[in-house]
Amino acid sequence: MQAVDLDQIDLTGAVPEEETDRQYFFMAKARNYVQALADTLGRTPTCCVTTFGCQMNARDSEKLVGILEKVGYRIIDSEKADFVIFNTCTVRDNANQRVYGRLGELNGYKRRNPHMRIALCGCMMQEPAVIEKLRKSYGFIDLIFGTHNIFKFAELLCASFESKGMLIDIWKDTDQIVEDLPVERKYSFKSGINIMFGCNNFCSYCIVPYVRGRERSREPKDILREIEGLVADGVVEIMLLGQNVNSYGKNLDSPMTFSELLREIEKIEGLKRIRFMTSHPKDLSDELIQVMKESKKICRHLHLPLQSGSTKILTRMNRRYTKEQYLALAEKIRREIPDIAITTDIIVGFPGETPEDLEETIDVVKRVKFDNAFTFIYSKRTGTPAAAMEDQVPEEQVKVGFDRLLHVVQDTAREQVARCQGQIMDALIEEVNETDPTMVTGRLSNNTIVHVPGDVSMIGTIVKVSLDTCHGFYYIGHVAE
Repeated sequence: MQAVDLDQIDLTGAVPEEETDRQYFFMAKARNYVQALADTLGRTPTCCVTTFGCQMNARDSEKLVGILEKVGYRIIDSEKADFVIFNTCTVRDNANQRVYGRLGELNGYKRRNPHMRIALCGCMMQEPAVIEKLRKSYGFIDLIFGTHNIFKFAELLCASFESKGMLIDIWKDTDQIVEDLPVERKYSFKSGINIMFGCNNFCSYCIVPYVRGRERSREPKDILREIEGLVADGVVEIMLLGQNVNSYGKNLDSPMTFSELLREIEKIEGLKRIRFMTSHPKDLSDELIQVMKESKKICRHLHLPLQSGSTKILTRMNRRYTKEQYLALAEKIRREIPDIAITTDIIVGFPGETPEDLEETIDVVKRVKFDNAFTFIYSKRTGTPAAAMEDQVPEEQVKVGFDRLLHVVQDTAREQVARCQGQIMDALIEEVNETDPTMVTGRLSNNTIVHVPGDVSMIGTIVKVSLDTCHGFYYIGHVAE
């Protein structure tokens, strides 16, 4: 990321046309508004960014925080701040309900703090029905924007300071990618990297393609330059982010496969670990398996969403693979990379699912032996084809099926995680243990957590640890000499 001195920006001149320069111009302008607020308050204004949802949302929040700090806000955890931003998710309906519930609390805070500002952004804001509800019932909100124009946050912030009432700026779609702006990372030693945006898959239960737009891949040279800058700043592990990383590069002027991108990233000196998510089973290539097998840096962990083990349900979900194809792919991955951990997502209660369909899913869990599985009860999302399907599954049947699947998933995962007991493996130490300050918490290449005696000086380092005792889904161990 370029280093830009806001003091050197001439605010009396014309607004730059080039997007990155334009946003730095508005950062300089926003800083003046924040300073005026500081003079009024007699202190530095505070801001709280609350993130709902996926790792792509978490990365977007880091961008928001980077800009907020650049313009003069002090970031705090309390939603009693002078500026509160909710970066929203809309994958499941309960995520929307959580936001509405929290907004009621914010309204109370705002009544007591006349200078308080509230902003909403993220996927939930791309739904027209949500915007209409916010207009009618939540008029105290100052700024609303979506997923496609988050890079214009500094400009929107200025517009919000200059306007009265609710400012709404929602784009239906975009082909723009603007990444060279301030980012404040949560961790100094690891970072997410957006390699693409949007999704073209249109699974029948999923709202993401409608709120994130069509697939847009970043140029490889920009990705590599960003990673090189992060490594120079102390990052040892990167997570490549995309709704479906396997389709990376298809829309570039000079197409490049995800496997080819990984090969280039692996060449970056100083980078120790490469992770990525999410992979769609329908287009995970033999080339990618081979690249992972040969790599010294790509972590031994693959998140491969199954969603259902029933071919009938997979067809209704528009997943474009069968149970047999998924099993064959998992078997091939296990055969080529024996030490890999495979995790997955599974939905229970999709319209039309019978107890027999659920048994098909349980059969896949037992045969693939997932190291972990994120299990979800189907959530009807207005605007998706599945929401209009007539054969919705009774709630009691869903609950029984969910509980049965969960027991199988947990039993299988415990067996998989326990395979490593007694081994010595590399762990990236991420934090001091929350419950025991004499311990630190690390993450293995296969994504398993391990707790070992240590202190804060170890954070961000990769150390060899002995995996002494398996406690279901994590280990207690010690640093190996």
